[in-house]
Amino acid sequence: MKPRHLPSGRQHGAPFIFAKDWTPEEALAVFELIDDLRECIWEHYQIPIQGLLRAQRQTYPNANPSSDDTHDPPF
Repeated sequence: MKPRHLPSGRQHGAPFIFAKDWTPEEALAVFELIDDLRECIWEHYQIPIQGLLRAQRQTYPNANPSSDDTHDPPF
């Protein structure tokens, strides 16, 4: 079975357990609730979240240059 890739990036830990016998209507209600919650959080925290995401995804070339890299141009 292929591992799931969650938005948080978590690959392991305490599993989230939910009822597997929901009706399609119950599943949709929970899905819509989560979607509404996500939208409310995004409206309030959009700028700080974007800053954190940018910082987490940014790469820092030559952050710890080795002695071999000191003579190479920075491009």
